[in-house]
Amino acid sequence: MTGEQRLDGGFDGGAVRVGDTVRRVPGPWTPAVHALLRHLEAAGFDRAPRALGFDEQGREVLSFLPGTVIGAARPWPTWVHGDDALRQVAGWLRDFHATVATFVPPPDAVWRGGARWRPGLIVAHNDAAPYNAAWDEAGLVGFFDWDLAAPATVESDLAFTAFGWVPLHARHVVAAEGFTAFADRPRRLRLFLDTYGWPGPTGEFVELVRDRLAAEVRGVRRAAAAGDATYARMVEHGVDATLETAIAELRDGIPS
Repeated sequence: MTGEQRLDGGFDGGAVRVGDTVRRVPGPWTPAVHALLRHLEAAGFDRAPRALGFDEQGREVLSFLPGTVIGAARPWPTWVHGDDALRQVAGWLRDFHATVATFVPPPDAVWRGGARWRPGLIVAHNDAAPYNAAWDEAGLVGFFDWDLAAPATVESDLAFTAFGWVPLHARHVVAAEGFTAFADRPRRLRLFLDTYGWPGPTGEFVELVRDRLAAEVRGVRRAAAAGDATYARMVEHGVDATLETAIAELRDGIPS
């Protein structure tokens, strides 16, 4: 198809933009993700892509979220680690969780990673990280890349989002991204949790983050061992190892 523009795509190999749409090779989980996105659309949640079906090449078609993205360059722009961005992300997650709480997946839904839905879970984004956000002059447009959406607890999705935005990753990782205000992380975590509406103590929440990261390490390695090329590339690039470093650094709380 003419007029295709390659987009940054992390370990999945990316997607292409065609006009106001994004085209991606689908996976077994794509119908379930589209059902989720259609639920959000029907509920009036306008800060996520729209599922537009499939094109003549069999690729999934999604609406394009306009705005600025951080891309693959390091370090990230300074505003990514500002308080305003942190508040907006926490507000987006709060509103998304409220909207998705009424979504019951189709009984035959297949999710990447193999999770199964049951009452008490939500279908989480699972990767609402800085590299999956679009921004314009008014602020956060929304999050894209919903391939990892799957049933999870609210706390798990909240923990992984805080991990990316506070940020709580290993010191050497976030320093490369441009964040070095390590002593400010406890305050930023409290700001994120207060904006979202999670009233618990931050020490308890850090344990939730560590549990979520440990589950992520297990999932990445399991998928890589099963032959998933995306996860194999993640292991090759040391993603699992750096997550283990973050877990170790968070063992006694947030290191300053």
